Amino acid sequence: MADLADTLNLEARSGLPEDLRWLAEKYPREDWQAHQNVHGMASMWLQRHAMFRELGAMLSDGIGNYREGRLDARSFANWFAPRLNYFLGNLDGHHNVEDHHYFPVFAKVEQRLKRGFEILDADHHLIHDALERNAETANAFLKALAESEDRQRFAADAYADENARLVAMLSRHLDDEEDLIIPLILDRGDRALGID
Repeated sequence: MADLADTLNLEARSGLPEDLRWLAEKYPREDWQAHQNVHGMASMWLQRHAMFRELGAMLSDGIGNYREGRLDARSFANWFAPRLNYFLGNLDGHHNVEDHHYFPVFAKVEQRLKRGFEILDADHHLIHDALERNAETANAFLKALAESEDRQRFAADAYADENARLVAMLSRHLDDEEDLIIPLILDRGDRALGID
């Protein structure tokens, strides 16, 4: 039973279960960019995910720069707040569109992958909770920037921990989502999936 729990637990699993990887094996990641069906939805999906990875890394680097004293509190707050808001808002919106539009369409087209879309949907709920914790600790951190250095350091550490957890969850989820969705799009094409 532990293997099943790890499959469903975003923070414990190391990838999709083997029974959901048959298309990923047919269309390995290193061949995606050369495939004729990569243009359109697959390309958009990969670009969007690349943006989330980049923003997550940027926020991690930014908090590291602040903690190492390379940015003062005011400069950091001015840099950090708009990027964090953009990251959190776009990630939440992206997941809503996937849950309510794309995942049901894909699961209907390829029933053998339905459980995979259920796993991804469950991930979205965990990530949503992590987004809320991230926003709460970020707001507490931004407020602490006007307080004592000890208070700032404690709040920065708390945010850094939440951000690291979110970025790790997101990284695993994005990889798994791509391994499920991109091969399906390559196999069928946008038009056959009803997403052109």
